[in-house]
Amino acid sequence: MIEVRNLSRFYEKNTAIYDLTFKIQDNEIVGFLGLNGAGKSTTLKILACLLEASSGEVTIDGENLATANVAFRSKIGFLPEEPPLYKEMTVSEFLLYLGQLRGKSKQEILTNLPSVLKKCQLQGHEHQLISQMSLGYRKRVGIAQAIIHNPKLVILDEPISGLDPYQIVEMREVIRNLSKDATILLSSHNLSEVAETCDRLLVLHDGKLIAQGTTQELSSTVRSH
Repeated sequence: MIEVRNLSRFYEKNTAIYDLTFKIQDNEIVGFLGLNGAGKSTTLKILACLLEASSGEVTIDGENLATANVAFRSKIGFLPEEPPLYKEMTVSEFLLYLGQLRGKSKQEILTNLPSVLKKCQLQGHEHQLISQMSLGYRKRVGIAQAIIHNPKLVILDEPISGLDPYQIVEMREVIRNLSKDATILLSSHNLSEVAETCDRLLVLHDGKLIAQGTTQELSSTVRSH
């Protein structure tokens, strides 16, 4: 699904990420783990076609991002750490608007809406104003907008940030269900949470990929040292 080779991003004299190389398979759930400033968000934004790389190559679903057309972005759903929500809209109005922006017809969105609401634990809230929702529910709306157009790749930047323990458990189930139809990338600085959710982890530190593998593989590496 994804192949990244020697990916780097520089901001003048600062290095956000440097020489990242990794592969991700179809329908995998992969977690990007690292402290704040490790390069997680920069990497995800490049994969979401929101930020250009300074060097390196990224291929997603057989398409090179450097030459892919704008329509290719319809294959990708993205949730930033702070979801850009139109809070004066209801949940259903917002999802209908975002779905149409991504090239789906009104009927396609309305047909898909019940499934999306169920996946994101939003049933019964479709007519609620987003401004009246808690942070946890707004995060769910953010995930709903990332999947309303049935993307093949879903990228979630800190999806559990700000959620209470009960909501975190629900979010794990949401993410696992999403992987039945899409490849899932998510970021976190919390090892225990991504380990509970992800098939594999990529560990970033100071913009560099320092380890990758399953939780068991990474634990074995640490013990061997």
